Amino acid sequence: MKEIKNQPKDIIGWREWISLPDLGIPAIKAKIDTGARTSALHVFDLEEFTADGRQMVRFGVHPLQRSSSIVRLCEAPVLEQRKVKNSGGRSENRIVIQTNAQIGSLVWPINITLTNRDLMMFRMLLGRTALENTFLINPGCSFLTGRSLKKSYKKRKKQ
Repeated sequence: MKEIKNQPKDIIGWREWISLPDLGIPAIKAKIDTGARTSALHVFDLEEFTADGRQMVRFGVHPLQRSSSIVRLCEAPVLEQRKVKNSGGRSENRIVIQTNAQIGSLVWPINITLTNRDLMMFRMLLGRTALENTFLINPGCSFLTGRSLKKSYKKRKKQ
């Protein structure tokens, strides 16, 4: 990631709508979590496979909380497998992928662990390594970059 320490940083709230364009996810509500080192995404039907000699992963995502009506089927190269402590303090092995994230006009690569977050309030956590040198967080605010991304699903439904 390029060094941007001395440049002005965008201010985001403790939760924001973000896009994961490489995964075909135009909008997902993420909790901005400086307590989590790595970002995490709720996935289901996780399947590892090999294509052209590369280790790959295929998975489904329900990007809208409390809704299973919208499904995104995704594929990505496996970056690594890593032991991660979940919110309950238990270690679990997770697949890590790298993909681009977008908040506003800023697009940058992030690492995401794939896990079951079905019982959590947010389908995605944006961890501190994805945030460092890029954003300042105002914990008293939400959706400082707007709420318009969610509307992208309504537009696609009508088509």
